Amino acid sequence: MTLWLTGDADADRLLEEDPFALLVGMLLDQQVTMESAFAAPARIAARMGGLDVGRIAAADPERFAALCATPPAVHRYPGSMAGRIQAVAAAVRDEYDGDVRRLWTDGDPDGPTVLRRLKALPGFGDQKARIFLALLGKQRGVQPTGWREAAGAYGEEGSRRSIADVTDERSLAEVRETKRAAKAAAKAARTA
Repeated sequence: MTLWLTGDADADRLLEEDPFALLVGMLLDQQVTMESAFAAPARIAARMGGLDVGRIAAADPERFAALCATPPAVHRYPGSMAGRIQAVAAAVRDEYDGDVRRLWTDGDPDGPTVLRRLKALPGFGDQKARIFLALLGKQRGVQPTGWREAAGAYGEEGSRRSIADVTDERSLAEVRETKRAAKAAAKAARTA
């Protein structure tokens, strides 16, 4: 399946070909638009001559932060996100020999195991890990036993809750509307 997460063919191709790029996009998916977060790995790759896990993990933190802050910045908070990107790269390098796919392939894990592995990564809380598991299952064919249940509501077929459900401009608009409605409901509950 061809990914459509950014609307930029080159950025989407990198996400499709490089699972580490997809992981970094998910890491950055907060306080910026989904498209911007998932386009950021292509910016890093262009500036570094590739998106190598080992090189990112070993990069001088100040230089890597400057690279991330160069306009257009990879995130609204490029300095702190640069540190998170390097921390995730170091975890993938140290725990999975630089191969992010091992998160979902080592030992033929089930969905709950993959979810636990994702949650153990720096910057991946419960919600982010569930969304990424749903993205893997719905759009990358990574479907270990119990993945939908482990992903929770994000794993539901036909849902429009997250980036896992974005396949074109229409579905992006539907996800945005779902998020907007959820925020409005939460605000109404707080003021009630």
